[in-house]
Amino acid sequence: MTQNLLEQQIRAAGPVIDPPAAKALYAPLLRDTPHGGAVVSDIAYGPDERHRLDVYLPLGASRPAPVVVFLHGGGFIRGDKADRDHVGHYFSRHGVLAVLPNYRLGPRHRWPAGAEDVAAVLAWTRSHVAAHGGDPEHIVLAGESAGAAHVAAATLLRRFHPAEGLRIAGAWLTSGVYNAELELLARRQLGIATPDPRNEAYFGPDFANYRTMSTVAQIDAEPFPLAISYAELDPVQMQAQAGELFARLVTRHGFQPQISVVPGHNHLSQVYSINTGDERLAGRMLAFVRNP
Repeated sequence: MTQNLLEQQIRAAGPVIDPPAAKALYAPLLRDTPHGGAVVSDIAYGPDERHRLDVYLPLGASRPAPVVVFLHGGGFIRGDKADRDHVGHYFSRHGVLAVLPNYRLGPRHRWPAGAEDVAAVLAWTRSHVAAHGGDPEHIVLAGESAGAAHVAAATLLRRFHPAEGLRIAGAWLTSGVYNAELELLARRQLGIATPDPRNEAYFGPDFANYRTMSTVAQIDAEPFPLAISYAELDPVQMQAQAGELFARLVTRHGFQPQISVVPGHNHLSQVYSINTGDERLAGRMLAFVRNP
């Protein structure tokens, strides 16, 4: 299927989040995507059964290679690193060492489990990535959707930073949830179901505490290189939160983040397109990972 035909189907569907449809749409392309280097699978980085990560070793890279840690999405309640192997292979074949972790999910594990898991993955990566050919001083944290929410909390809230400081090269956030309180208070306007099967599973039933779990309201980190992106056909709540996060970082916290729109894609298609020859998201991420 050509990129033009794919985009026509994506535009016809509109701003939806439909995992089975997106996966089926890209399945033929992903079957034929090129692979990168060797993969070291299911390394434990913590005690939970979900505390496992895969390392995609870089091809043709000068050593040590830049490192990206990429967290999958799944609405806080689902998702697996194996579904994003094309992301690992994309970075690997472009000379970047990629770490793809699983993390704990709601409703069994609630906020701030995701941010804690990002911190644990970062600690593992800094301690072990040199043995795999990566540069522990050049680590970029990246995530999509719920993964972006966890990366945002782990980096922008100092309570989740390691004792020695954050010390990352940068962070990339794609279409994340950064304001749980907004999604609670504007469900009608944003078309969010009540009860919310995603946010309530992770942030819990005590709505009075949602502001304290909203990253935009709790930012206290020192500025670091950061990029925020969202899809042209993202649901409106993702677009609103990307803009709100960008505005608050610039006007209140001294950041100068990049911000960009991924044209012709929806919430899920933008990530499924990575390593298919479509560079609208992948190319921007790769350039940032190399030079945040």
